[in-house]
Amino acid sequence: MVALVTPMMDDGPVDYEALEALIEWHIESGTDAIVSMGTTGESATLDFKEHGEVVAFTVKQVNGRIPVIAGTGANSTSEAIELTAFAKGVGADACLLVTPYYNKPTQEGLYQHYKTIAESVDIPQILYNVPGRTACDLLPETVARLAKVSNIVGIKEATGELDRVKQIQSLVDDSEFDLYTGDDGSAVEFILLGGHGGISVTANVVPKELSEIYHLALEGKAEEARALDAKIAALHQVLFAESNPIPVKWALYEMGKIRKGIRLPLTELSELHRPTLNAVLKEVGALS
Repeated sequence: MVALVTPMMDDGPVDYEALEALIEWHIESGTDAIVSMGTTGESATLDFKEHGEVVAFTVKQVNGRIPVIAGTGANSTSEAIELTAFAKGVGADACLLVTPYYNKPTQEGLYQHYKTIAESVDIPQILYNVPGRTACDLLPETVARLAKVSNIVGIKEATGELDRVKQIQSLVDDSEFDLYTGDDGSAVEFILLGGHGGISVTANVVPKELSEIYHLALEGKAEEARALDAKIAALHQVLFAESNPIPVKWALYEMGKIRKGIRLPLTELSELHRPTLNAVLKEVGALS
């Protein structure tokens, strides 16, 4: 699944023509699902109206060909409920909810936050744990409690710690609760340990290759998956040379897929990292 960027004009508005083209490219490339308005989509800097318009546009453009998962997390429970209800209303297949950021709730607070959203909006919901960005860690024990809520169907675990897979598996029946990685660098090993897939930033740049790698890993073809992943390992690293989605948006700009637009306080990739990024894009065949 791709954590899709939100293309923007150089002066900030959403570029829907480029978004349409990206959606079609991903469907043609074998991407299994699109995450619209996740954190890679700059959900933190689009207002509520824009957020909803992007999700609605994506659902309409995809037109049922693959699932659309809407990013609807917030650090306010009431806002997350509103975003989730809107996503359901426009036809999203599921929602991805990042842990509340900055306010650092307790584990009980996290449990009540997610439980309240799930009970308020009847749509499949995926937890999203990325403590490196939120200063909030959703612990396995809390995940196990939340997995008992009928429409909480999985977690995107982006700590990059492979032990988390085993910890969650020991507490949750993973035949009924999906484990997705949000860390591109360790994704293959995560899946080989029993993960069900991943929500990827790198897939924005090489969707066909990522689809092949993930499916090989899901089929248990470990050496083939590792060998193909090794060919794009440098891409996993360079796409996080600065805060996501700065590098990935610049990569797509260099590839001619989108314009330079990005919302403050994020800025364009610094000139320091551009030569390395371009070299890696050429190395993996994403740039001629």
